[in-house]
Amino acid sequence: MNISEFLQKIAIQGWKLWNENGRLRYRAPNHADSSSVLEKLKAHKTEILQLLQEQPELLEVYPLSHGQKALWLIWQLAPESAAYNLAFNCRISSDVDVATLKKVFHTLSDRHPILRSTFPKLSGEPIQQVHHQQKFDFQQIQAENWDAQQLKQQVITAYQVPFDLENNPAIRVRLFTVSEKEHILLIVLHHLIGEGWSIGILLEELKVLYPALKTGQEASLPPVVYGHETFVQWQKTMLESSEGEKLWNYWQQQLAGNLPVLDLPTDKPRPPIQTYNGASYALNISENLTQQLKALAQSQGTTLYTVLLAAFQVLLHRYTSQEDILVGSPTASRHRPEFTQIIGYLVNPVVMRANLSGNPSFKEFLNQVRSTVLAAIEHQDYPFPLIVERLQPQRDLSRSPIFQACFVLQKLQQTPDVLKLYSHQVGRAIEWGG
Repeated sequence: MNISEFLQKIAIQGWKLWNENGRLRYRAPNHADSSSVLEKLKAHKTEILQLLQEQPELLEVYPLSHGQKALWLIWQLAPESAAYNLAFNCRISSDVDVATLKKVFHTLSDRHPILRSTFPKLSGEPIQQVHHQQKFDFQQIQAENWDAQQLKQQVITAYQVPFDLENNPAIRVRLFTVSEKEHILLIVLHHLIGEGWSIGILLEELKVLYPALKTGQEASLPPVVYGHETFVQWQKTMLESSEGEKLWNYWQQQLAGNLPVLDLPTDKPRPPIQTYNGASYALNISENLTQQLKALAQSQGTTLYTVLLAAFQVLLHRYTSQEDILVGSPTASRHRPEFTQIIGYLVNPVVMRANLSGNPSFKEFLNQVRSTVLAAIEHQDYPFPLIVERLQPQRDLSRSPIFQACFVLQKLQQTPDVLKLYSHQVGRAIEWGG
């Protein structure tokens, strides 16, 4: 291990090093065995001082959360896949000051270090490396001579370009210019650095920064106090505490015994290795039925989410005739106030296990699901990848471990005009001050 790797390794452990008027200063993490580290620091003091001067970002490295590690491993196994690319796109029907828009994204990158980070290996483990002078990947693409189909295909193609997480940032922006007053804005990021909530934060800040920078005013954005590394450190501390052991005991008990594999009938043989091939089907639930569902939830002292989850699990039971049903459901992991404005990957799936033996009535089953949901929310902070690692279920390359179906009910947290952008309704327009 060379000196650079040694310094990064102790930085990951929580050591702080800095150059103070030519003297090497340090702060050791609490309860650290510092004798061997100090011995090496003293032996290489001159070299370390030079490194800190020449590479000021060398020690800006952070460990990954368990969820990030899982996504990084998936990327390593399939680096050419775009399955974990997230995108937001919208049509801009006005003039665009391209130089200002580009400056906005550079400002966002300055505010949120994860947007200018790469994820290399250190001693075989992935880490986050923050860069000071990372050029933001923003491109304007001239599309004046494209027809609608060609424009659509080019936007999709730009979305599908894979990321090189070890060497390049995990976000890019493309502005397709059709005319002076017609553009398509495409923001793509890898799931490792964010989710829908994070994209919402970017949009909220974009709508403040663009008009301010365009007119030379100072943007009224609050300073960023917490970064993703705050969440990672909190998760590590929690897992090492009695609270972490309590959460693990719950999931170990909840997922005890032989875990069933969801055996849905298919129209063709299951391939030996799972792919990301698939499609989506959209349907609308009528306003009348929606009100009936909400009334049922209220009468049973539960939520719309719980009613719909129970119905989904009954549907899976009807298709498979299985009585033990496991369904995954993502939690945002943003219940602590310091996490609400963090851009990063905080999502953590929990497992909802349902028992349909004895042919219960729907209301009886709903009571069971309600108890399961409340308990899962109470124990949501234990990382799902760590559950898989500790349970060591029998692995099958053709299926996901633990659960093979997922249920999501999304209620976005952003302001009304950002929610309109998420509505995916053609013709829905908002005004963002030019």
